[in-house]
Amino acid sequence: MIKSRIKAIVERCFAEGVRQGLWSTAAEGRYTIEVPKREGQGDFSTNFAMVAAGVDKRKPRDLAGPMAEFLAKEPMIERVEIAGPGFINLFLDKAIWATVLAPIHAQGEQFGRCDAGAGRRVLVEFVSANPTGPLSVGHGRNAVLGDAIARVLEAGGYAVQREYYFNDAGRQMRVLGESTRARYLELLGLAGDFPEDGYQGDYIYDIARSMIAEGGDGFAQAEVAVFKDRAQKAIFVDIDATLKRIGIGFDTYFNEHTLYEDGRIYEVVDALRARGLVYDQEGATWFKTTELGQEQDRVIIKSSGEPTYRLPDIAYHCDKFKRGYDWMVNVFGSDHIATVPDVLAGVRALGYDDSRITVVLYQFVTLLRDGKQVKMSTRKATFVTVDELVDEVGSDALRFFFLMRKPDNLIEFDLDLAKKQSQENPVYYVQYAHARLCSIEKMAAEQGKTADLAEQGLKRLVEPEEYALLKTMADYPTMVAGAAADLAPHRVVFYLMELAAQFHGFYNKHKVLTEDGELTAARLALCGGLKRVFRNGLHLIGLTAPESM
Repeated sequence: MIKSRIKAIVERCFAEGVRQGLWSTAAEGRYTIEVPKREGQGDFSTNFAMVAAGVDKRKPRDLAGPMAEFLAKEPMIERVEIAGPGFINLFLDKAIWATVLAPIHAQGEQFGRCDAGAGRRVLVEFVSANPTGPLSVGHGRNAVLGDAIARVLEAGGYAVQREYYFNDAGRQMRVLGESTRARYLELLGLAGDFPEDGYQGDYIYDIARSMIAEGGDGFAQAEVAVFKDRAQKAIFVDIDATLKRIGIGFDTYFNEHTLYEDGRIYEVVDALRARGLVYDQEGATWFKTTELGQEQDRVIIKSSGEPTYRLPDIAYHCDKFKRGYDWMVNVFGSDHIATVPDVLAGVRALGYDDSRITVVLYQFVTLLRDGKQVKMSTRKATFVTVDELVDEVGSDALRFFFLMRKPDNLIEFDLDLAKKQSQENPVYYVQYAHARLCSIEKMAAEQGKTADLAEQGLKRLVEPEEYALLKTMADYPTMVAGAAADLAPHRVVFYLMELAAQFHGFYNKHKVLTEDGELTAARLALCGGLKRVFRNGLHLIGLTAPESM
């Protein structure tokens, strides 16, 4: 695209300066080409002079002058300015911006996708909610964030696999079985002790009722494990159905219990012990994390003989490395912030490169109605479920609102705003832009008017609002590549909101279908490109692109 062409020009001018002895090769690959944040500073700007001056021990402006002279000779560049300590601002020939439309129309749904990831294998682990109850709103943010990360990585050229770590072992599963058994016996009028910290939701009664419907009192003498298995399967069916409602699926499921069955968690203990990083005290087994930069040691096997979650997590990540992934991305709630360093320390101590693991921690969600925090009623549990939220606002709004903030920012989910069918609602605002473009196309077809990508006609796109749209469209591939590299799908939402604002502003000021045939054809080409970018962007984060609203 245009930025890559400018980058190539700057690199060519840099090489010419080296050939003439004006500067050394030391700054090669170290300077940047960026879009200035302020108007009037050009279409692109490079910090070449400051970087080169730093490594060559020269004054920035002494280097900026010759570079500016080289750049000013390039046909794409209308003029060059040196600003501040030595920034070089580039102003392009305005006709260049319309050249973005041809590749958008030609590439269609592939526009914006790139091969920057070079096929590197990435495992994205997300949701991984315990199968002990329905998905809560917090799990919903995890699901949407993880899926959006996977989507932008795929668009960035990575080979992505989505994985759900199925926590089907440990104490919480035993408590689930005990809770279900107690409700089963209660419904039969038999004595049964409900665990002190058991699962309270009505969904436990539902599972118990299904067991009675199937076998009457035939399970009365069954072991807790039977109830655990039945509850786990029923709950996961519910979880899977919820995820499908918001368009999320997985390539693989990893069962935690396999780490126990084949002894891999104990292999981890033995390996750490052999390195002098495990010791026994007060009947418990401790991981000597203080020797690995942590503030205190951690218990990895309790005195009861039950492993803490740090141990299977370390074993699980060792398994990921053995499966040969180049990059492992984990999406966790911020309540994991204290455990992540311990797991990474364990992985590192066992000889693996923990820099290949990236943990994305997200903050939690507050629901608002009439500006006040609310707790929606639910028959399933004491928390708000994803299903309830989808029922109220729909999948598109749920996804969009969950991605409107960076992961480390709290989300205040305004239910009233999410349901509004007006341009106050940000998801409606963006989707309406696409629908409006579809309407323009339809009206043009009815009038026998078509888009024209001929260079001469596109020169008619001279309004400031048109330039703004073209420049933002040209930036779409760069935005997608950056969102993939930085695991930042929220940038797609920010981009779409900016593009929608620009388009609505253009539409309110200028007619597309005019009496001027050449101008109409050019503006239809612009609108066709916009429609494609909106469609690609919405699909990139899992939203629909409605043709009418």
